[in-house]
Amino acid sequence: MTREAGRRNGLDQKAVLLVAGLADLAVGTLGSALGTVRGLLRRSDTAELAAEAENELMARGRVVLDRYAAVPPAHLEILARHALARKAADDV
Repeated sequence: MTREAGRRNGLDQKAVLLVAGLADLAVGTLGSALGTVRGLLRRSDTAELAAEAENELMARGRVVLDRYAAVPPAHLEILARHALARKAADDV
């Protein structure tokens, strides 16, 4: 076996271990989430919780849209404002 083949086997083994670890993490997280959902469904105030969750998700959606959908000011506009401010400061 050459060194190159040994490295290749080592990388393959690392990849398999990483994928197995990620799969285990996903299964554990999914199991935990399902347990939480089951617990929430047993509550008597499920409708209120659903309404609160909907409001929370809508608020988060507004924040995300405001953050990413707003068009930033044009670069030349910013430079022009700085130039005017500098000129005004120099005139004083």
